[in-house]
Amino acid sequence: MDAETKEICKFYQGKRVLVTGHTGFKGSWLCEILKQWGAEVTGYALPPVEPSLFVLAKVQEGMRSIEGDIRNFTQLEAVFDEVQPELVLHLAAQPIVRTSYEDPVYTYETNVMGTVHILECVRRHPCVKSFVNVTTDKVYENKEWEYGYRELDRLDGYDPYSNSKSCSELVTHSYKQSFFADGSCAISTMRAGNVIGGGDFAKDRIVPDCIRAALKKEAVVLRNPHSIRPYQHVLEPLSVYLTVAAKQYMDRSFEGSYNVGPDDEDCVSTGRLADFFCEFWGEGLHWENHYDGGPHEANFLKLDCSKLKKTFAWKPRYHVREAVQKTVEWAKAYERGEEMQAVTREQIAAFFEEK
Repeated sequence: MDAETKEICKFYQGKRVLVTGHTGFKGSWLCEILKQWGAEVTGYALPPVEPSLFVLAKVQEGMRSIEGDIRNFTQLEAVFDEVQPELVLHLAAQPIVRTSYEDPVYTYETNVMGTVHILECVRRHPCVKSFVNVTTDKVYENKEWEYGYRELDRLDGYDPYSNSKSCSELVTHSYKQSFFADGSCAISTMRAGNVIGGGDFAKDRIVPDCIRAALKKEAVVLRNPHSIRPYQHVLEPLSVYLTVAAKQYMDRSFEGSYNVGPDDEDCVSTGRLADFFCEFWGEGLHWENHYDGGPHEANFLKLDCSKLKKTFAWKPRYHVREAVQKTVEWAKAYERGEEMQAVTREQIAAFFEEK
């Protein structure tokens, strides 16, 4: 572990941290890191949908897990009253594009009003000194240009999911200007690219679809193999969220909006990502193009992460091939029935040692 990571790790020892969406894929990895770093972790989220990383890796051990809906302001505020968090990391969301077309009202209620609720709780609780809202790379008005989008580019997601996250950004900005200009709480939003990693079982995502097909000994079905996305291992953005939350807690000049994504060379097509997966899985696994003409999704999307790199001297630790390899290793261990808490913790330790 390098000196910078050691400093961040030491910062979290004994800190009261509230994570929303902790039973989800990213939230589970995040809580496991925080626990290992000695934080007092409380999670607030809907019950996990099994199979789930949260259950398989026994993430609940060593933390407080509260089941609740981010749309329930009364319950959420009661959690703040009791926990008195010092840092809040907001990951709770309806995160699937296709689901947002099927149920746009639920998507907006969760992603927009959920943000209002969490920020209102932060406003009412001066114990909170650092707040990070995790959104998505899809918040930008996507013109499918070759260059990566920058933090100052126009926000205007196309589909209900992307648009609800754009709204979440605007809500955060408004609260920041209206209620936190006095410096009482540092606030940042994080716009992460597509994440992959062990323990993601969501529907309509490329890697979980690959894993399900591999376990069934079937061909992988791709809806749009030519779409290009900024794929990265889940631990990449999580390490950045933790860094930003800690740094802005100590120095408010670090607050802002940050893109978190891979280098240009690791922005690959869905087909190329599936090639990597099939290569590492072996056993004759292959993919087939079954374009279904479904609802609109962007074909090309990249992020410009120069702000993050300049501010924090940051760079990705894994290339996309390594990210896929780590994901396959986790999934193979799951297939063999290994103890997934140990596997998950080993991958976290390796990630922070390999910088």
